[in-house]
Amino acid sequence: MADEEMSPLELKVAGQLEYYFGDHNLPRDKFLKEQLQLDDGWVTLETMLKFNRLKSLTTDSTVIVAALQKSKTGLLELSDDKTKIRRSPNKPLPEVNDEYKATIAHKTVYMKGFPLETSLDEIQEWLNGKGKIENIQMRRNLLKQFKGSVFICFDTEDASKRFLERSDIKTFKDNELLVLSREAYHAKKAEERKQFKAENKAKAKQDKEKQQKQTEDKEMELLLDEQTGCLLKFSGELENVSREDFHDLFSGHGKIKWVDFTRGAKEGTLLFDGNAKEAFDKAKEANEGELKIKDSAVTWKVLEGDEEKEELKKIIEAQQVCYRSRGRGGRRPGGRGRGGKRGRGGGRDRDQGRNQFQGKKTKFDSDDEGDDENAPAAQKRELEEAEAPAAKVAKTENGS
Repeated sequence: MADEEMSPLELKVAGQLEYYFGDHNLPRDKFLKEQLQLDDGWVTLETMLKFNRLKSLTTDSTVIVAALQKSKTGLLELSDDKTKIRRSPNKPLPEVNDEYKATIAHKTVYMKGFPLETSLDEIQEWLNGKGKIENIQMRRNLLKQFKGSVFICFDTEDASKRFLERSDIKTFKDNELLVLSREAYHAKKAEERKQFKAENKAKAKQDKEKQQKQTEDKEMELLLDEQTGCLLKFSGELENVSREDFHDLFSGHGKIKWVDFTRGAKEGTLLFDGNAKEAFDKAKEANEGELKIKDSAVTWKVLEGDEEKEELKKIIEAQQVCYRSRGRGGRRPGGRGRGGKRGRGGGRDRDQGRNQFQGKKTKFDSDDEGDDENAPAAQKRELEEAEAPAAKVAKTENGS
């Protein structure tokens, strides 16, 4: 009967049975392997008709018998009484080793883009005449839903290569398909995973930096809210004025914690450990109502509101840079006067106490610079402080 032509139903029945006992399904079909142990590899047709896909094709054992008698593959054989089938002993299962897995991979094609409602029968029908196929794996998610992609294993590597060269496999029901060899698919997924990992790493870094910035901004706001009325801005002809002159001017009237002033500049700011206006009024009264410095007229202004906050923020950031530099072996800001000599201002602050105004230490690009000669502009300014320490997808198989 092997020479008789098979009906469409018999073709499907024979194909389904050969899939059950084929190289792809049998090694991982736990139930079927258990049945093979019971009777020298024989399985009753009654048992086979319990398999859902075969049962959907036919419930008539005579159809199965006829299909197998007409099949030319020789994979399966019937018992003499036509009630049992088994895989032919002449066609043993291949050893599932690395070589076998590589062979399978080389003759497998990946396709993606099928509508999610597509059935296996529709895919099989569309593939008819496009090469001899051993297995179709419909890829599914954890909920057993079709993902729109399949792995198609051909009988030979050459068959898979010929399939990839076809021009009629680019669309399915007007849906554009992505068609790749299995090796190309895995290379593509590896690159996507690498890119995904890199993007996640970059995003995590960005999120961390954003969170750190928010924390620093919040801490900065708290510091700014705590310090009010402590800044005194000055301007005038100050060419020969140094920070020591400001300490001399306010000695006994108020404690200066920080001098933000560049030699030769025409303006700067004093940070007091206390109320700037009180210190200014006392110094002014002690100088007969006019507060000059080295006989030069100076305009004085106690900063308030947003102007005070902005100037205070600038001083805090300058402090952070300077303390970073000190931690890396740089010279102490405010620790020396002209010509490398120690300035009186630094010593005067230490005599008056060890409190200082210091914000949260934050990493700046300039932190790697420890030498005064290469320090950023903010670090080169004559900034002075007291001596205290700083504040703080699973897959599922579906055969052909």
